[in-house]
Amino acid sequence: MREPSETGSADGGRRGVLGAVATTAAAVAVGAAGCPSPAAPAAGEAPARTLGRTGAQVEPVSLGGEGILRTTGRHREAVPVILEALRLGVRYCDTAPAYQQSQDYYGEAFRAAGPKAREQVFLASKTHARDRDGALRLLDDSLRRLGTDHLDSWQLHDLREIEELDAIFGKRGAIEAVEQARADGRVRHVGITGHHDPQILLEAMRRYPVDTVLCAVNPADPARLPFLTTVVEEARRRGVGVIGMKIMAAGRLLQDRAAGAAELIRYAASHADTVIIGCSSIAEVRENLGARSLSFPMPPAERAALEARVAPRAGRYDTFKAG
Repeated sequence: MREPSETGSADGGRRGVLGAVATTAAAVAVGAAGCPSPAAPAAGEAPARTLGRTGAQVEPVSLGGEGILRTTGRHREAVPVILEALRLGVRYCDTAPAYQQSQDYYGEAFRAAGPKAREQVFLASKTHARDRDGALRLLDDSLRRLGTDHLDSWQLHDLREIEELDAIFGKRGAIEAVEQARADGRVRHVGITGHHDPQILLEAMRRYPVDTVLCAVNPADPARLPFLTTVVEEARRRGVGVIGMKIMAAGRLLQDRAAGAAELIRYAASHADTVIIGCSSIAEVRENLGARSLSFPMPPAERAALEARVAPRAGRYDTFKAG
């Protein structure tokens, strides 16, 4: 089974040397008394959006499960990144079994932040198993690592081929695990994810009433195999929540100076309910979550101009799509 790669680090390659987890946790822990409430946004921040039919309130920018979180043995750097996001009131957190120790870092951060920290966020993890039993094993392992008794969203991860959908929706497929986990309370909502072929996500939505879809959203998208005019439009028609990823094309758009981080976030969050960004340091968390104060949505003319600017090199920014 391949290990999917989706959210990417940001997305810029900035790095910082952080202190020990215990020191940082003491400084930024959001314990039972101090855990930020997901009520009203701070002054100057964009209002919360509703994540489709889940009813969850999310902000334009959320914490991705990659960056420093997609590593092994980097607790001293990774856990403080999550703690800082919790301190700043992040509402949606992304992770997956395929992201190395990402789930372990989240579990450690929730324990350090206090008993109410986990309940302040909409927590999404994934399964890359296509069969019922394999998916249930992954789910139980995820819950153990995350230190929680349920996921707010369990996502069928990195869908690419029709054969995968046939396995998932066939006898003893992963969809049976989804149904069982929803019935017993281990899972509240179900989602799908993919960045390879929009037609596969469209077909998955036809086969099952999913609650969310996580897909690629950046200004190179319209040039080839677009998700925006297919998956996102269909999700909106069905009331499915939309989460954007690949918003900086794994950092290539920044590296080429084709666009700035702020305009890429504004672009993606103008199409999605929230966008997830992998972070590599506390400074990146502050910068990315600080984008909640940007002006949303980006006007259509500005979006079109950004797409036109990126189009000549769009092929460099969509290498994750089908060949």
